[in-house]
Amino acid sequence: MSRHVAIVTDSTAYLPPQTMERHGITAVPLTVVIGDRALEEGTEVSARTLAQALQKRRPVTTSRPSPEVFAATYRAAAEAGARGVISLHLSAEFSGTYDAAVLAAKDAPVPVRVVDTRMVGMALGFCALTAAEVVDAGGSIDEAVAAAEKRAAGTSAFFYVDTLDYLRRGGRIGAAQALLGSALAVKPLLELDGGRIELREKVRTASKAIARLEEIAVERAGSGTVDVAVHHLSAPERAAVLADRLRDRLPGIGELRVSEVGAVIGAHTGPGLLAVVVSPR
Repeated sequence: MSRHVAIVTDSTAYLPPQTMERHGITAVPLTVVIGDRALEEGTEVSARTLAQALQKRRPVTTSRPSPEVFAATYRAAAEAGARGVISLHLSAEFSGTYDAAVLAAKDAPVPVRVVDTRMVGMALGFCALTAAEVVDAGGSIDEAVAAAEKRAAGTSAFFYVDTLDYLRRGGRIGAAQALLGSALAVKPLLELDGGRIELREKVRTASKAIARLEEIAVERAGSGTVDVAVHHLSAPERAAVLADRLRDRLPGIGELRVSEVGAVIGAHTGPGLLAVVVSPR
């Protein structure tokens, strides 16, 4: 964090460590509580451990970072020479992470701009990368924030889950939508809309839902240059096949990332998650 503007995000951006190091991005971890054990995402709990806990029906919850953790991160940025900080986070509709960052920013030793991207996963990650690229090019805090917000506004995220039960338990989707998803042979496709998880359409089978996910991503990408991320939880084969098909069908594709989500998103979606993020440059 030795740049003139430090970029901070949270662990739900799921950026590779080498990418964060190259761009000077710091990720503040959220916490996953499995049974009575509180574990930091990214360092103390893996996606595999989380999936196993869910399959055994162990109680799993998540919690935000404390304002004190953010305060320490902002102080470290200032001590490393940063004259300002941009702090970009997952949707405030999902977590109190944004609120904790806002509280910490009030007493930070340097100016901190906290941004609710209304995104999560690589939809958030692409926003953090955009801000970092502007800063790397010598841009100001205002310019970097504007670029990140523009990237967020143009980014779409669509996903399929085997069951809506995990989203219902965590309060991330309404009971009526969860009931719809439990109806016979109905597989809902979901999307991020205004920072919330909304039902996009209903499909009759899992295979048709995944095929439709591909079509939606292609339609959203259009003919322009887009970065794409394919996320999964305990579904690497599905993710690899989908990524290959998108690579073949999107002539304007820039960066294509395939990754397993971490424990925080996994706790609310369950094994079988397949998601696509489409982010125009």
